[in-house]
Amino acid sequence: MNRKSTLSLAVSAVMAGQLLSYNSVALAQEKQSANTTLEEVVIIGSRVKGRTAEDLPVPVDVLSSSAMESTGHTEVGRMLQSLAPSFNFSSSSISDGTDALRPATLRGLGPDQTLVLINGKRRHQASLIHINTSVGRGTAGVDMNAIPAAAIERIEVLRDGAAAQYGSDAIAGVINIILKNSADAGKISLSYGEFKEGDGETTNVDINKGFEIGDGGFINATFNFRDRGNTNRAGKQGTCAFEDCSALSDSNGNGYLEITDPREITFDRDTFRIGDADSKQYAAALNAAHPLGEGEIYGFVTYSSRENESGAFYRNPSSGSSAYLADGNNVIPNGFLPLIESQIDDFSYSLGYTMDFDNGMSMDISYTDGSNEIDYSTNNSVNYSYVNFLRFDQGLSDAEIRASIPRSADAYGLELGLQTINLDFTHTLGELSLAFGAEMRTDDYQIKPGDAYAYTDFDTSGASSLYAQDASGGIQGFPGISPTSSVDEERDVMSAYVDGEYQVNADLIVSAAMRYDDYDGFGDTTNFKLAGNWAVTDRVSLRSAVSTGFRAPSMQQLYFNNIGTQFVNDPDNPLGPQIPVQVGTFRNDSQVAKDIGIPELKEEESVNMSFGIIVTPSEQVSITIDYYSIDIEDRIVISNQLDGSLSTDLNNALVTAGAGSGQFFLNGADTETTGVDIIVTYNGWEVLAGSVDVTLAANFTDTEVTDIYSPDSLADIPASVVFSDQDISIIEEWQPKDRISLSMLYLKNNWQVSLAFNRYGEYTVLDGGEQTYGAEILTDLNVRYEIDDNWSVNAGGNNIFDVYPDKNEKGNSRGGALESGGNLIVNSPGVFTYSRRSAPFGFNGAYYYAGVSYNF
Repeated sequence: MNRKSTLSLAVSAVMAGQLLSYNSVALAQEKQSANTTLEEVVIIGSRVKGRTAEDLPVPVDVLSSSAMESTGHTEVGRMLQSLAPSFNFSSSSISDGTDALRPATLRGLGPDQTLVLINGKRRHQASLIHINTSVGRGTAGVDMNAIPAAAIERIEVLRDGAAAQYGSDAIAGVINIILKNSADAGKISLSYGEFKEGDGETTNVDINKGFEIGDGGFINATFNFRDRGNTNRAGKQGTCAFEDCSALSDSNGNGYLEITDPREITFDRDTFRIGDADSKQYAAALNAAHPLGEGEIYGFVTYSSRENESGAFYRNPSSGSSAYLADGNNVIPNGFLPLIESQIDDFSYSLGYTMDFDNGMSMDISYTDGSNEIDYSTNNSVNYSYVNFLRFDQGLSDAEIRASIPRSADAYGLELGLQTINLDFTHTLGELSLAFGAEMRTDDYQIKPGDAYAYTDFDTSGASSLYAQDASGGIQGFPGISPTSSVDEERDVMSAYVDGEYQVNADLIVSAAMRYDDYDGFGDTTNFKLAGNWAVTDRVSLRSAVSTGFRAPSMQQLYFNNIGTQFVNDPDNPLGPQIPVQVGTFRNDSQVAKDIGIPELKEEESVNMSFGIIVTPSEQVSITIDYYSIDIEDRIVISNQLDGSLSTDLNNALVTAGAGSGQFFLNGADTETTGVDIIVTYNGWEVLAGSVDVTLAANFTDTEVTDIYSPDSLADIPASVVFSDQDISIIEEWQPKDRISLSMLYLKNNWQVSLAFNRYGEYTVLDGGEQTYGAEILTDLNVRYEIDDNWSVNAGGNNIFDVYPDKNEKGNSRGGALESGGNLIVNSPGVFTYSRRSAPFGFNGAYYYAGVSYNF
């Protein structure tokens, strides 16, 4: 089905009668502080023009472009993490697509439980779904780094449930990215940095320029280039590469195994690449508006193209034992490190028109279209089954096979698209401000098959081996998807809402919202919100909100399917090396899911409650404290990897599908999240003949899985097996329980100094054993000097004191100690020096940088 068919026809009809606009004229133009501030005109959380964050009944953080720039980071995700303690941007390694597209979360919930907007318009998600063992497992979020930071005027972070106002996903909150709208300012920036270890070299170039168009119009254009080298913090491989370590003995009782294959002595033990992926991105953005008739036409375009390369598990020479050549060796004699390359292309545009009527009513109508496309290829690898085919079927010699064996293949492609038509009205009737409108959306999702070499088992026919050796099919490291698993699906969503605010008196604002959404698939849902802000005195205000919410099953959760190699804990040796398993992820309506009775996915449902206090002891000081509670029922999770030993029906279904185990998406858990956000600001503190702004921001959050359950069809399998302790741990413990940030901005003449202390609280990872990682404080410093009105230079560092997380003690891999004739070859605890599963601030150490900017 053509994804454009439904909405494009509707757009054509709408555009024939009306053109569209952006409410940029209502936005504040004054210079912003480089610290997080609450005195900003916002457009998120309220549809009443001119509201400030302190007026709202829910907490909203406003992060300025200057604050983002002063963090020293070049990625939007890392900038947000530095400035908003409730936001987490966890790193992992050797987690396939997650290496290149990190999960972004708010208040410790999932990436798909935060709604992201651009200029108030719903942003499409990334086509990737995190199926490996990482933060956000089983979810899909927005690619925050696809948007060039230099194009952003500010980011508004609404920390409250808002599904009754904005629809699905807004359970944890809403992130609204406002693009720059200057009609004349221009800036060129260049920076370079690298980590203390000498890797991760990053070059970043930003160009932004505003242009006046006609009478009162503007277009603001941004270009970004970012080139980031990979980092590597892998430990040495301590296990055998050529022989079976389990067959070796400790002849002298010193704990070291005595090798028998002399090749182990000279084998290079630095085999893995564990850290940030190589990444090169080109990005651009346009934002524009122009008066037209009685209103204003507006629009924006964003585009990014990013190439990434990360490593998979190293394949030892012995990994090819089922496809050895006639000489008894691997086709790649010393083994190989498969490299996963991803090409991520992200594009969106929006066109709208807004106008005010004489009766006090305003209208805003818009069309937004966006897509995220990822193409995966696997390089520096082989398909072992094809080795057997060349040897036994084609009769090639060892030399011929080694010379001709393909080393790369296109694995598969993903694409997710979102089209949205919005029609919004606002009307003021005395002290009542009323907003109402409708939305029509089309979601579409595609999985495109890869090369045959990436997925084919060349030495097997059905369930029968064709030759004397039988190796697993598909290219090693990141196998492909076949045409039988291709996907091309879409769904329509119709929504309507009403949202009102009433100024009861000078001290009290109350608001209420109701929204109805009707989805193809699970049906419809209606949600409500009630909130209020009461100025008790001139210095103290109270605010509170209660709402219901929902999150519809994502297209990825409904339709993603794949069979791939995952390294998991060995059930016969849980504390030993991880082993490869062919794991199938089966779509919700697949034959396998039907055969074992997996039910259709339905929406998650939530209840949010919050209560806050705002205290302004003086004009310089502001204190906000907000308590929140988020209860979620029928949370969509991905099951544990279930093998055939658990059920006869499951075993038969897996054998038919060609998988050793399977995982499925299902409504399988209820959770409760409670927490407190604290923000204290002190602006204009006179120190050393200069001015200091200080911000203390903190988030304390706790999530508990209160119930787990599985379908009646799997009644013979305990729910604790379907949804394992590790799955529960990912939700409850893999993100810090608290985040505290103390930041200071010092201004004196042409000097600007930003100093920030970021505390990442404890978190616990269950992976072959449970380990709690201690809290750490990272220090960031940025010093900027304005040479004149045009030129400025800056230098600084992130994590300047080179802090690392605790070293990994559980769930390691490839560890061991080997010797030869009493001479030590290697003694290593494993290749994962730091947890590869969850690292809230990464594990790269100190990063230092310098840059220059030219304003014009």
